[in-house]
Amino acid sequence: MNDAERPVRSAMLPYGRQWLDEADMRAVLEVLEGDWLTQGPKIEQFERKVAEIVGAKYAVAFCNGTAALHGACFAAGLGPGDEVITTPITFLASANCALYVGARPVFADIRPDTYNIDPDRIEAAVTPRTKAVIPVDFAGQPAEMDRIMAIAEARGLTVIHDAAHSLGASYAGRKVGTLGHMTMFSFHPVKPVTTGEGGVIVTDREDYYRKLLLFRTHGVTRDPAELETNEGPWYYEMHALGYNYRMTDLQAALGISQLDKLERYNARRKAIAAAYDEAFASIEGLITPHQHPLAQSSWHLYVLRWRTGPGMPDRKTVFAALRAMNIGVNVHYIPIYRQPYYRRLGYTPEGCPEAERYYETAISLPIFPRMTDDDVADVIRAVRRVFAKH
Repeated sequence: MNDAERPVRSAMLPYGRQWLDEADMRAVLEVLEGDWLTQGPKIEQFERKVAEIVGAKYAVAFCNGTAALHGACFAAGLGPGDEVITTPITFLASANCALYVGARPVFADIRPDTYNIDPDRIEAAVTPRTKAVIPVDFAGQPAEMDRIMAIAEARGLTVIHDAAHSLGASYAGRKVGTLGHMTMFSFHPVKPVTTGEGGVIVTDREDYYRKLLLFRTHGVTRDPAELETNEGPWYYEMHALGYNYRMTDLQAALGISQLDKLERYNARRKAIAAAYDEAFASIEGLITPHQHPLAQSSWHLYVLRWRTGPGMPDRKTVFAALRAMNIGVNVHYIPIYRQPYYRRLGYTPEGCPEAERYYETAISLPIFPRMTDDDVADVIRAVRRVFAKH
């Protein structure tokens, strides 16, 4: 092994990782020592804190982000025969949630610069069967929600804003969480803050709020105002086929503590992204992330692309070389229509040339708030070394 191929680190640096401190651990321990492990007071406290941070009226917590998206599709009244437009460059849940309620995902191509869903492509994909749009804030950069909402409102469509990457981000001076009819935030360990697993839907509409509450708890209500009859204080009724999608108090307590660090964590992500931009901007063969002038990203991901052409390595070569140097790069995402399950449903890459071009050259570099300046320098050195070699 020559110097150009030696690892720049002794241990693998992942692309993302949670950051828990003593306050987080105390918060969880207090729940463990108390009376409520689930269905207790921490859930409402967490929901209220999320709603206050993003400026929404209501928040409903779920056991994970996928469950939250499923709940949003239920609340929107989606079902068999309906179409839901979304992006192919996202995690599977953004499209699977439509399938869960019997609707059909329709993939609209991405913009070649921001990698977010292209509003022009959304407009072109609308049919009489279209009932909703699920735009995704890829890598933490908000989609063009002003244009998307204008399209949706002109056609009577529901917008379920998948903001799994973008808690704390903003668009045109407005916080993410106030831009769509419903907005989903994820609290997976690699997200801006974590509850271990967890998701939330925020909304300003009470009808959606009530349906979300019903859906996450077996379709069951104990609210006297909603009961068809009332046989006593023990009585409850099942009004819909819901699921057990409840968050636990352990998760909620961790989330309450983590939310106190959101601004600091996002500031660190922004600083890392700026360091990468500065390091790679002058390298002609690399494409750094473009930021829409109205968007303020939370920088969940930092995607670097290699220009294709003579003398340039393919993505697989670059990926392997960086992993060999203990830089835990990843790829976000494989276009959903390429998945075997979706291919069996008849999906193809047709109509998504930008998504195809993106996928062939994209690599996500490590970016998370606990990274040190030395970690950042290691990533930069490794990328430069691979580029110089090839």
